[in-house]
Amino acid sequence: MRGAADEAEHPKYAHLEIERRWLVDADKLAHADLGDPVAIHDRYIEGTRMRLRRMERGGATVFKLTRKYECDEADARPIVTAYLEQAEHEVFASLPALELTKTRFKLAHGENVFSIDRFNGALEGLMLAEIEMDDLAALRALPDPPWAVRDVTHELPYQGATLARAGIPKD
Repeated sequence: MRGAADEAEHPKYAHLEIERRWLVDADKLAHADLGDPVAIHDRYIEGTRMRLRRMERGGATVFKLTRKYECDEADARPIVTAYLEQAEHEVFASLPALELTKTRFKLAHGENVFSIDRFNGALEGLMLAEIEMDDLAALRALPDPPWAVRDVTHELPYQGATLARAGIPKD
């Protein structure tokens, strides 16, 4: 039987998110076929580690509530996501939160498909790429894509809540 401390550190219903992120040189993607856009509106609920997300594509809207957990493994962390109805989303949307909006595209490169996020509003001009994989060794062996400026996977200033709070990093 699992204890409360173990459950808090390794949530029972979580799956591992294994990902890497890169700062993108937008000029190098100027002529790339980025596929169909998805409009994303994130709200990082103040005083929590929860992210409320609204995703819109082609008239369809998806609502999610997500929490990511810290763990010892730097490139993989437990994540729990609940899919919400619009009325449920509206309840959480009434809570104080830091917000950001972005447009997400899919970009095939070699055998991999990357998510490319182009940020809007106060983060206009910022582009990040990410990839999720099931195999941590393959993820770590993946070379930087040619349009990447650098890997920012472990850089706090490039995480969603920090971007919503502090804006584009000055580096």
